[in-house]
Amino acid sequence: MIAKSLLKQIIVENREFIEKKILSPIRRDLLDSLPKPDRAIIFYGVRRAGKTFLLYEIFRSAPASSLYLDFEDERLAGFVLEDFETVREAFFELNPDFLGAKNVQFLFDEIQRIKEWEGFARRMLEKEGVVVYAAGSSTRIHPENIGTALRGRFAAFELYPFSFREFIRLRVPRGDIKPLLFGRERVRLKRHFEEYLRWGGLPEIIRADSEIEKARILKEYLNAIYFRDLVERFEIKNFALFNALWDFLFSSFAAKFSINSFGSKYRDEFPFSKDSLYAYYRGFTESRMILEVRKYAESSYRRLKTPVKIYIADNGLARRVTSRDSGRLLENLVLLELKRRGKNLFYFEGKRECDFVAVGPDETRAVFQVVFELNENTRKREAEGLVEAAKALGLKDGTILSNDQEDSFTQESVKINVLPVWKWLLTDNEFQA
Repeated sequence: MIAKSLLKQIIVENREFIEKKILSPIRRDLLDSLPKPDRAIIFYGVRRAGKTFLLYEIFRSAPASSLYLDFEDERLAGFVLEDFETVREAFFELNPDFLGAKNVQFLFDEIQRIKEWEGFARRMLEKEGVVVYAAGSSTRIHPENIGTALRGRFAAFELYPFSFREFIRLRVPRGDIKPLLFGRERVRLKRHFEEYLRWGGLPEIIRADSEIEKARILKEYLNAIYFRDLVERFEIKNFALFNALWDFLFSSFAAKFSINSFGSKYRDEFPFSKDSLYAYYRGFTESRMILEVRKYAESSYRRLKTPVKIYIADNGLARRVTSRDSGRLLENLVLLELKRRGKNLFYFEGKRECDFVAVGPDETRAVFQVVFELNENTRKREAEGLVEAAKALGLKDGTILSNDQEDSFTQESVKINVLPVWKWLLTDNEFQA
């Protein structure tokens, strides 16, 4: 049990730390998507995507009526379920004016460390009117793993690394991006995009001052994922298999992946069981390091029987990337942005292929091709794949996203808009410039 006096000390220290020591965080667009505070809000996602700072940002919106606890604080070692009631008492003894108020919010970081926390969150919602925000390791706080006590009373949101829009907010603080989009400073914007394309949007990386520092942080980040999120969490024993899978996935993104083909390729190089291979691969997807896109098909059975295309959680994680891989990095950025915008994604495969079929919550559909450069060699292939997908879905238009080209043309009665990815990433409308 944790002493109430210690909990009061931690509550006060955390408030002072967030208000006085933490620089004003970059506003995350996800905050605009949060529902009314009538249910628990859960944030999950890849490690170090910014979940803690998102909680800080919510705390700073109403610091007087907010409580923040980080369960990685060593002073909370030994915290048990019964201690939550002591937390509630400590907060309201410190803030008696908020007892019974409707604007109180409890924010819990690394909540997965406390078993059966969901029951306390539900009681706070229903009996006290306290809104609970929780964040933690994605492998344990994924919506599928939330306890039954909160079923129907929570909304879960996956947090991705910084979008390009958020990245630009950091690079151009309090500035207007329109001159960058359309003015003479467009060159500066493209330089920012080249950095983002290569290094990705992990908050610690984009704040680093030099490429040496970025590389050092990425190495530490990958080591943390390797050991904490995968080796320890999934009790990895066959390191030859695990390392081969790790290397393959992070160097072969934006491409089709068949776990059976992978197994056949490495079967003669070292011993492993099929169960281990499937379990290790599941570790990558559950940790949200690897994202899957399945083939577009009316039948869910057919979708499950076809190879997936795999993508990585952030461009900075790519292995052995050369200039020839720029198209795959571009495609990975588009995948992440469409995910941020709440789309269910598929790839289309007929006579030709189309990179993305994006399906919105209202079942609206849009099709996208991604190519680094649209030239004589690629124009026919990309346009034909897009047109075939658009016609199959009954759409009158589609979008080709490139590194730096802008155009519009019609092919087989389908209007094709060609846009630079960097411009599309900064536009307000999801499917238009």
